[in-house]
Amino acid sequence: MGRKEDTDLCENNNLIERLLDCEKELANRKYDLDTWTYSLEELSEIEDAFATNGLINLDSKTFLDIGTDCVKPLYIALKFKPDKIIGISEDLSVYSFESDLKQKSKLFTKTQIGFYNCSLFNNVTLDKILKEEEIREFDFVLVSKTLHHLRTGKCIAEERDKKHTHEKDETEECCLYEFEEKIIFERLFELGKRVIVYEWFAPNEEDADKVRGRGGHFTIKEWLKIFKYLSENYKVRLVNPQQFSINNKNLSMINSMLRQVDCICFYVEKLT
Repeated sequence: MGRKEDTDLCENNNLIERLLDCEKELANRKYDLDTWTYSLEELSEIEDAFATNGLINLDSKTFLDIGTDCVKPLYIALKFKPDKIIGISEDLSVYSFESDLKQKSKLFTKTQIGFYNCSLFNNVTLDKILKEEEIREFDFVLVSKTLHHLRTGKCIAEERDKKHTHEKDETEECCLYEFEEKIIFERLFELGKRVIVYEWFAPNEEDADKVRGRGGHFTIKEWLKIFKYLSENYKVRLVNPQQFSINNKNLSMINSMLRQVDCICFYVEKLT
């Protein structure tokens, strides 16, 4: 092969690399744009959960956003002006705008916004964050599209796939952990007064964000189990797609409703 052919081949390879880099950058930008768009749509379905006696007044209120997308805290700050919003996630690196948003939000809102790489289950790190932020208990704990990632129990994958085998030395990517509602909600109420849950309902779809056995959309059976426990131990109010208080007498309404929707929003408070 001559020198000209070598040069042409090198230039072609460089061009291909640049095109691949551009393609990757475009995909990242689309992901960012989708995050901002979806967050705005989701907030419109969540915000009624902020109301008390039909009114939303978040003056001096505080939020903990678990599994934050970094965007909803900004939207909440701009529209409702609470005192402080803290967002935690196990991997904030997927949001390229996180650092800029945290700094530049100070130009538009007096709400203090902070983001931290932290798991709900990392008590030591979370306690340090609360101490640093001088917060003992949040007014609201938002769990948006994250509740199904808080699976901590035994592997229940066999209930969905009889061929599933579980080995301790596996990556457990094919596993599915049980959702332990008692443990999770007790932990959430250690952190805040009102727990707001927003979740997609897509039991037949694969969960792209699933890590090990943590993740996997809830089935109707799991939702009914969750709501049965909550209605027996807490005050539970459905916000979207309908608004009503949930109790043992109307759990059948949840059953039929879940067969017609793809998202659900509700909030939980301690009984007084």
